[in-house]
Formats: sequence, C-alpha cells, structure tokens
Amino acid sequence: MTAVRRAGVLGKPIAHSLSPVIHHAGYAAAGLTGWSYTRIECAAAELPDVVAGLGPEWAGLSVTMPGKEAALAVAAEVSPVAAAVGAANTLVRRPDGSWYADNTDVAGMVEVLTGAGVRPGATVSVLGAGGTARAAVAAAGRLDAREVTVLARRPAAVEQLRPVARAAGVPVRASAWDDAGAHLAADVVISTVPKGVADPLAATAPWRAGTVCFDALYDPWPTPLAASARAAGCRIVSGLDLLLAQAVGQFEHFTGVVAPRAAMAAALAAACAR
Repeated sequence: MTAVRRAGVLGKPIAHSLSPVIHHAGYAAAGLTGWSYTRIECAAAELPDVVAGLGPEWAGLSVTMPGKEAALAVAAEVSPVAAAVGAANTLVRRPDGSWYADNTDVAGMVEVLTGAGVRPGATVSVLGAGGTARAAVAAAGRLDAREVTVLARRPAAVEQLRPVARAAGVPVRASAWDDAGAHLAADVVISTVPKGVADPLAATAPWRAGTVCFDALYDPWPTPLAASARAAGCRIVSGLDLLLAQAVGQFEHFTGVVAPRAAMAAALAAACAR
C-alpha cells in the first residue's frame, strides 16, 4: 500500500489559495500517489493549536498571512533565513515529530528577480514595510543590492526592517509614502502593499525602461502599477512567479524529491486561465 502523506496551507482567508493546484500537480508528475494537499483556514492565534493537532501523516505546511510570525514559535528549529526575516512560510515535519521552520519566499524572490535580469549593485525601492517587505530586503541583500529605499505609510514600521537589513548586509533608508513616486525609477521596484494601495502611483510613475517591477500581488492581474510599468518598457515579475518559486522549495522540503517544476507551472497557468 502507498503510505498516506499530507501537507497543506494555513492562512486566513485561504479559500483563494492556488497552492493546492501547484502541489497536487507536483505530486501527480512525481508519482507521489499517496500525497494530498489541502487548505486550512487558520488565524495567527489559532496556529499553535492547529499544528499541535496534526497527526504523524502530516509532512509539511505552507504558511501564508497572517501566520508567518506565529509559525516561528511552533518550531523546534528555525533556519537562519527565517530567523533573520522574522517570519516563516514553511513548516517541515522532522522524523522526531517536531517542526522545522524555513522561509522559501526569500530564495523565491532571488530566483524570480535574477531571472528578470537583476544584477549586483542594483538600487531597490520597496513599497510597504510588512512581512513580504522583510523577505524583499533579505532578497536584496542576497542580490548584492547597492541600496534599498523603503516607502511606508507608517514610518515606524521601517524600523522593524532594520534588523533584517543588518543581517542581509544591505543599507536601508526610509522615505515617506508621499514621496513614493520619486523612487520608482530605481533599478528594481518591489511592491508588497495590499490590493489597491499602490494604484494611485500608476498614473504618474516616472518609470525607466529596463527597471524591473515586481508586484507581489496576482489577483487581479495585472495591477494598475504593473500595467503602467509594462507600458513604459519595464520588465515585469508577478506574485504568481513568486508563488511558484516558493512552492517549488516547499515541495522539495516536504517530499524530499526534486520538484517537477514544468508540471507545477503548467497547472498554475491553467488555473489562472479559467
């Protein structure tokens, strides 16, 4: 008999998540017939009890908002990158039943930005200062960015990014949200803000052809910001690109086999085309 193994994604809200599509396609392509992947509605305060109640058949968990910080607290061991970012999007069951926390968002961002042509020495502007912005700052460090400017609606939130920047070895400076437009001519612009927040910037953004615009959103797509950047000749990276890249890392964590990336990407594209 094929051993039953389970994985899933925790978050709230979670009904919209495309992670099951990606992971199930990976299981099918890799011949992992005993594996399943499900959505679990879970607020941050509920996460410890939910995780504690999972049986031994559970191999891993993807963690999305708002539970990425709470995921650190349930882990017996935390990867250096998750510790530096202060958030985990991945929990992996270890043989002794404990959990290992990692953050595949950072490696995923590095992958998609490198694929878009980002090279060492780039200037980076990050819109927002939340959990995804932390991963963006860490990724900028791995890409040897020259400087990161963070544009936040709450200036105090930028202070929470400084430990991440120090760990990543990248200089960070803060700028007021009202001045965001002046920083959209950077080599790389990463928007981590919720749906609609960056829309007013689209009409007047001083885009520079060749800038890489990465909007972490993917529904709806393109966002007004990404559409204006594309019209100006910028290279575009979407939240779907990151969703796939970070899922590949999680798949390999959970299963221990090389992810069938092409099959996973095709399933994601098909789901988005419906």
